[in-house]
Amino acid sequence: MLVHEILKRGKDNNDAIYSQLGALTYQGLRVATENCRRRLYAMGVRQRSTVGIYSRNRAEYIAAYMAIVSLGAIVVPINFQLSMRETAFILKNADSHFLLTDKPLTLDAAINSQYYEDVKQMDIGTCIEPTTLPPPPELPKDFSPDEPAALIYTSGTTGEPKGAVLSHRNLVMNTIDLQQVVHYNSSDNVLCVLPMYHCFAWTCAVMISLYTGATLSIQDAFTPKKTIDITRALGVTIIVMVPSICSLITKLATPEDFKTLRFVMLGGTTLPEAIGTAFTTKFNIPIVEGYGLSEASPVVTMNPPEATRATSVGPAIPDVKIRIVDPETGLDVPKGERGELLVQGPNVMHGYWKNEEATATTLADGWLHTGDVARCDEDGYYYIVDRIKDMIISMGENIYPREIEELIYAFPGIREVAVVPVADKLRGQAGSCYYTVQPDTEVDLRALKKYLQQNLALFKIPREFHEIKEMPKTATGKIAKKELFKLDEDSL
Repeated sequence: MLVHEILKRGKDNNDAIYSQLGALTYQGLRVATENCRRRLYAMGVRQRSTVGIYSRNRAEYIAAYMAIVSLGAIVVPINFQLSMRETAFILKNADSHFLLTDKPLTLDAAINSQYYEDVKQMDIGTCIEPTTLPPPPELPKDFSPDEPAALIYTSGTTGEPKGAVLSHRNLVMNTIDLQQVVHYNSSDNVLCVLPMYHCFAWTCAVMISLYTGATLSIQDAFTPKKTIDITRALGVTIIVMVPSICSLITKLATPEDFKTLRFVMLGGTTLPEAIGTAFTTKFNIPIVEGYGLSEASPVVTMNPPEATRATSVGPAIPDVKIRIVDPETGLDVPKGERGELLVQGPNVMHGYWKNEEATATTLADGWLHTGDVARCDEDGYYYIVDRIKDMIISMGENIYPREIEELIYAFPGIREVAVVPVADKLRGQAGSCYYTVQPDTEVDLRALKKYLQQNLALFKIPREFHEIKEMPKTATGKIAKKELFKLDEDSL
C-alpha cells in the first residue's frame, strides 16, 4: 500500500476531518486531494520532485501531503516556527523548488542566492479549491512502496539539520503495526493537537485515523482551553499529545470534560511519573505512552491501552526488533541492564538525504542506533533512561539526568525541571539543574537539596540550581535542553 491509498479506506459519507473548514467527509477529502494534485502537476511537480509544506495544522495540509505523494513526489514538512534562514537551508538541502505555504515567504532575503528566486510558492489555503485543470497521469504500475515519500528534517545538538528519508512502506507499515497495538476504530474521534510537520503527530494522529476510517479533529494551535473545549464539544475519544500538554490539561480540565476519552496517547519525550500519576488519578483514563524517533517513522514501542505500565514506553510494536547494547563494545547487555537502544524493522528510514557519512554512522551494521539509553524488563516492556549525549560522566560515574528530574518533579511546588551537564575542573562534569515553580508557589532550595540528599547518591546531586520563569521549549513541547546548555556556557 502507498501512503495516499489509505484515503480509500474511509466510507464516502463518514466524516474524515473536523477543522476550521467545518466537517469534511472522506469523499470530500479525496476530491480536495485530487484538486490539489492537479494544481501541483500544472505547477511542474513530477515523480521524485521534493515539495515543502510550511503551514500550521489545517485540513488543506492533509490534502496537500496526499496530493504530493500521489504524484510520486516527496513531501518535506517544515517547522513553521523556524527562521527564514533555517527554512531556506532545508529547502535548498532537499533540492526543493516547490513550496506550499500559509503565508508568502521571502527566502532569498534569508540567504542571498539565486536558488530561492526559482522556488515556486502556492497558497495552501486555495490548493484544494475546484479546478478545471486536467488530471495528471497515474503513477506507473511498477512504482515501488520503497520509493521515498517524505524527508523529515531532524535537528541535532550540533551541525545542520539532517533529512531522514522515509518511504511509503516505512510510513504505512508503521501505521499498520501501531494499529495492532492501540486499536483505533471508525467510531473514534482523534484530536491532533501537535503540529503535523512532526512525525509523531503525522503517524499517530493523521495516518492511523485515515487508515481506520476514524474522524480527525484538527487544532491549529495549542492552548489548554481550546483543547478542553474541542474535546468536550466534539466528543473526542483519543488525544495525541506530549507530557508538557498533559501537565497543563490536568490542572485545568474536569473529569466531565474528558468523559468521552478512551485514552491519551503520549510520546515525543519521556513522561515524568508525577505528571502521569496526577492525570490518571484525576481522570481515570489510561495514558498510552510510546517511544520513537523520526528515523523510525516514528513508532518503535507502545503500551497497549489495556495493559499500560507506568514509567514504561511499552513493548516493541509488531515487526520491530530491538537490541540493548553496550555502546562501547556493541555487545548485548543482560536483561534489565542499561545500554543503547538499537532498532530494526520496516519502519526504519533509508538514510539521511545527501549525507552518506551520517547515514553510515546511524545505520551501522544494519541497525538504527538511536543514541537513547534504555533497559528492558522480564516482560518485554522498555524504559527510556536518558540520551547518551545527555548523560553526565562525573569522576568516571555515569549519571542519568532523568533519574534526578523524576525525583525533583515529585517535590512540592515544582512545575518543570531539566538537568544538563556542565564542565567541572575536579570531576570532569557535573549537573546543573533548571526548574520552574507552580504559580503563587515558592520552593525552598535548602529543603530541595536536603530531599535529594536523602534520595540520591551524593555524586548525583547537581552542583548548581537555577530557578527560571519559563522553561524553553521546542515547537512540539519538549524542553529545549540546547537552550539551557547555552545558558550554562554563558555563565562559565
